[in-house]
Amino acid sequence: MSKNISPDKIWTSELNRTDDILSRFDRSTPVRFYDTTLRDGEQSVGVCFTPEEKFDIACRLSELGVGRIESGFPRVSADDTAAVRRILGAGLQSEIWGFSRAVKADVDAHIELGTEHVLIEISTSDMKIKAYGFTRDSVLQRVTDAIRHAKDNGIKTVNFFAVDSTRSDLGFLQDVYSTAIEEGADEVSVVDTIGVCSPEAVERLIGEVSSWVGPDIPIHWHGHNDFGMATASAVAAVRGGARWIQGTINGMGERAGNADICEVALALQCLYDMPVELDLTRARDTSKVVQQAGGYSVDGWKPVVGEFLYTRESGAVANQFHIPQAIEPYSSEIVDAERRIVLGKKSGLSNIKLKGEELGLDIPEDKRAGVLAEVKDLGTRNARLVTDEEFRDIVARVV
Repeated sequence: MSKNISPDKIWTSELNRTDDILSRFDRSTPVRFYDTTLRDGEQSVGVCFTPEEKFDIACRLSELGVGRIESGFPRVSADDTAAVRRILGAGLQSEIWGFSRAVKADVDAHIELGTEHVLIEISTSDMKIKAYGFTRDSVLQRVTDAIRHAKDNGIKTVNFFAVDSTRSDLGFLQDVYSTAIEEGADEVSVVDTIGVCSPEAVERLIGEVSSWVGPDIPIHWHGHNDFGMATASAVAAVRGGARWIQGTINGMGERAGNADICEVALALQCLYDMPVELDLTRARDTSKVVQQAGGYSVDGWKPVVGEFLYTRESGAVANQFHIPQAIEPYSSEIVDAERRIVLGKKSGLSNIKLKGEELGLDIPEDKRAGVLAEVKDLGTRNARLVTDEEFRDIVARVV
């Protein structure tokens, strides 16, 4: 599911639209999203979704237009098994995927539940191979055994997920991908597990992997945000040839989190004119549901879903409020947000005029300065915004 954004709702720089930038993207098919909020996202410290919350989130993700939902890792607990079973049986529009290590018992858990699509992972960097007590040979054997077992037992689609791809020896990484495909893997994931790959290197690596696996094997990108580059790296991956971006709602996950799929979708559409399969008008509601279930709040200035993206306190900015494109990079309609004026220390006369009109208050022009003085004083004294009720009281007293 996608929702096209009208060009007249996007107010970005013309410098983005040069041929040398836009020609590097393949627009023949939209970028699609594989959401791992219910598994990788839940690895955020202190977050624990109930089966009911996981089901609710899955429903919201499907409505958002997520192509694939990773339902979870059933071997973690009975609750996770129950959540996966319920999500599988819900008839959602999104494809439901399961997560599995390259371990037959993990695969069996999905076979028993009736999961038809499974992501199978194992570490491929020498550092992590050593940490797990594996060898390169044992990694190849585990990949062979797990994928063969999955395909022999009715799993329709297997995505091979090479953990720590970006720190792996490229010769060995090619061997592992080749082995996975020979055993029946239908897709591969390139994984920046520790978030250590620059966007330029991501684009180059995706191109390299594409040359190994050929045009018929879809490539996924899975990146983390340890250097604040997850969105930029996801865009670079698309430029390099990735057709699927994996990530989470609100960018949640271990350490600095994963790529935020809604941020990536917004950037691809508005900055690069790249078609995506996601309905951003549902992003803010989905974000709130996940925040509530996870017991946390995102910053008010967070892209796409922040509470204050379209809220104006500064007088200099409020003075331009009637021309949205002068103070905003894209229309609030794209993310179904409300534009509003608030009052506080930084407000100006335009705030007083606009807030008065919003609340139906008649504030003569010669009284606005007096009202503003009291608003600024109250906001400064209490170090917070002035409420609408307090504003009504000030207007009644001054006017």
